[in-house]
Amino acid sequence: MNREEFVQLVKGEQAELRRFLLALCCGNADLADDIAQDSLVKAYLSSQTYSNNGRFKAWIYKIAYRTFLDYRKKIFNYTNLEQATGLSDEATNSDNAFQYQELYDALNQLNEKERTSILLFYIKGYSIKEISMIIDTSEDAVKKQLSRGREHLKTKMKL
Repeated sequence: MNREEFVQLVKGEQAELRRFLLALCCGNADLADDIAQDSLVKAYLSSQTYSNNGRFKAWIYKIAYRTFLDYRKKIFNYTNLEQATGLSDEATNSDNAFQYQELYDALNQLNEKERTSILLFYIKGYSIKEISMIIDTSEDAVKKQLSRGREHLKTKMKL
């Protein structure tokens, strides 16, 4: 894949990828932007390994998810919600910034695999098989993560 092809493919996915990362980062826009930028750089550097089989979106999401995990290990390794909540206080000033705060808080309490499975399945519309490829786990594990994630969200959001 040459540079122009890569740029064209990324233009179509960039906004959705950022929204996915924003949800993974529980509303922390600065962190989501950093991860998105790193993910796109990694994708570009490895674009020669991409085989054009029409699955660019899943390929780039997999890179973004792995980059998110790397960041989480380095920076975002908090043990409780109170520590993580302070990260986005200064980055948001309008009422709209808090529109999904209850959801972000609930998502923040899920483990990474549950959160990612929930977001990819319900928000992005990926199949269980596709999710298993993105997060490198079995389809049965994804089904369990979805089930547990739904139950955890129900209790956290009092549904």
